[in-house]
Amino acid sequence: MSMSVPSTSAILPRHIAIIMDGNNRYGKAHNLGKGQGHVAGKEALDPIVEYCVETGIEVLTVFAFSSENWQRPPSEVMLLMQLLALTINEQMPRMNEYRIRLRFIGDRSHLSADLQALMADAEAKTAAFDAMTLVIAISYGGQWDIAHAAKQLAQQVQAGQLRAEDVNTELLGEYVQLADAPAVDMLIRTGGEYRLSNFLLWQAAYAELFFTQTLWPDFAASELEMMVTEFAQRQRRFGKTSEQVVTEQQFR
Repeated sequence: MSMSVPSTSAILPRHIAIIMDGNNRYGKAHNLGKGQGHVAGKEALDPIVEYCVETGIEVLTVFAFSSENWQRPPSEVMLLMQLLALTINEQMPRMNEYRIRLRFIGDRSHLSADLQALMADAEAKTAAFDAMTLVIAISYGGQWDIAHAAKQLAQQVQAGQLRAEDVNTELLGEYVQLADAPAVDMLIRTGGEYRLSNFLLWQAAYAELFFTQTLWPDFAASELEMMVTEFAQRQRRFGKTSEQVVTEQQFR
């Protein structure tokens, strides 16, 4: 890697999330075979992971397969599942080399038993690594995530373990996926679309949004570095005024 690493005084995002969009369009633009755009997209992940580790990003979450993607043609879904399994196997040496924890979020009930076992094994083998966490969202949807958390709380209320009036945003936030991880600071979408597509709706409530025309297979660490630099220049107010934020920064 030849990317420059920001100085320790730079304001870094703790958690970056990426919607990896544009694989099919990349394949068509380059006259690749059916599904080969997804293969190219798989290769684009490695330099992004390396950049995040070297820069000091704590968590990188990538949207690999959404709950809505099950509606795609069966042949494409099968290919994507195969690529996910291949990605996990190929990432393991990198996880060991860089001491990266690998995690998965999403509704695993729709996945094959073999893929579920592969995911669980990868999580177990990397659980103690602390250089960075790579999260792969598979069969994931933000609305499912929130509903799943609400269902768990409703079951506790029904069982008499919790009062309905005790349910608030803080408590619900403890039951969504990645509840133990930092909130998403930067959410990036490649491929020229301007929507969140049901990705990390709760976790990215105050994320800085970045959109690029670059198709995911062409998305390079150099472009991510420019976004991280821009992130450091944005003022994050979280509902406060600019004056309040400046005053708080002066007294830190």
